[in-house]
Amino acid sequence: MVAQDYARTYRSNAVLTASPGQLVLMLYDGALRSLLLTREAFARPPEDFRRLEIINAQLIKAQNILGELQDTLNHEAGGELSRTMDRLYDYYLRRLTEANMRKQVEPVIEVERLLREVRDGWAEMLLKHSGSGSDGARGVA
Repeated sequence: MVAQDYARTYRSNAVLTASPGQLVLMLYDGALRSLLLTREAFARPPEDFRRLEIINAQLIKAQNILGELQDTLNHEAGGELSRTMDRLYDYYLRRLTEANMRKQVEPVIEVERLLREVRDGWAEMLLKHSGSGSDGARGVA
C-alpha cells in the first residue's frame, strides 16, 4: 500500500512540473496504454466475464484522453496543423466508438498504430526543441 502511495505522489508531481508539451506526451502515452490494455482484453477467452468490461472501460478511457487532446487544440495559434489534428482526433474517436460498439479489435490496432506515429513525432519535436529553452509545443497540440 505504501509503494502505491509513493507511485501516485510521483505521478502527481510529474504532471504538476511538466511543460505543456510534456503533458501532451503524457496524454498520448496514457491513450496508448489504454489501447494496449484493450488489445490484451480482446485476447482473453470469450467466456472471461471481465473481458467486455475491460474492453469498454479502456476504450472509454482512451476516448476521453483523445477528447481532451482535441478540446485543447488552439486553432488560432495552430493554424492548419491544428485543423489537421482535429480531424485526426475525430477519426480516432469514431474508430474507437466503432470498436466498442462492434467489439472488434481491428480499429483498436489501427488507431494504436496511427497514434503511436503522432506520439513519436511529438516526442521527437520536444527533443529537438528542448535545447532551445522552449518546449516548442505551446498552444498547438
